[in-house]
Amino acid sequence: MTFQAKDFRTAEHEIADLFLNRWSPRAYADKPVADDVLNRLFEAARWAPSSGNNQPWRFIVAKTEADREKFHPILMEGNLVWAKHAPVLVLVVSDNTKGSNEFDAGTAWGFLSLQAAKEGLVTHPMSGIYKDVAKEALNIPENFDVQLAIAIGYKGEKEMLSPELQDRETPSGRRPLEEIVFEGSFK
Repeated sequence: MTFQAKDFRTAEHEIADLFLNRWSPRAYADKPVADDVLNRLFEAARWAPSSGNNQPWRFIVAKTEADREKFHPILMEGNLVWAKHAPVLVLVVSDNTKGSNEFDAGTAWGFLSLQAAKEGLVTHPMSGIYKDVAKEALNIPENFDVQLAIAIGYKGEKEMLSPELQDRETPSGRRPLEEIVFEGSFK
């Protein structure tokens, strides 16, 4: 039987299983992601809405061992310990001359993550990165802000992780709607 994150989660209202199955594990199988599959993730991200249709997001992709190694100094140790096993690493950057660039880049990442879940992949976003190191190592122009890194691949066995990370390798829940949706004013 295939692992289903939705088996660990309960929605308050009916939604597509895709939303419940999307989660961010740390264990990655030693299996490459085919280019056509990866391209579908970026195609989904391309169609994310953006303010003024500016599309300020850009993705720097590391699929080869050499390119992934360039990402290693960018990742903080807590992320590097597991992310170095992912077959694909991505850095999300956005043009800081465009309004709401962070929000729009986040929306594009969200679309990418949902397409990945549809494809049977798992993704894990990481804000624990050295942004200044990333800018220099990957030749990112001044007008682009580093937003986050993403590990992409097929889910691996949690036993490949340290005992501390194994304890965290379960899909998390979410706050109830009553804590995040307010009518008329903020509480």
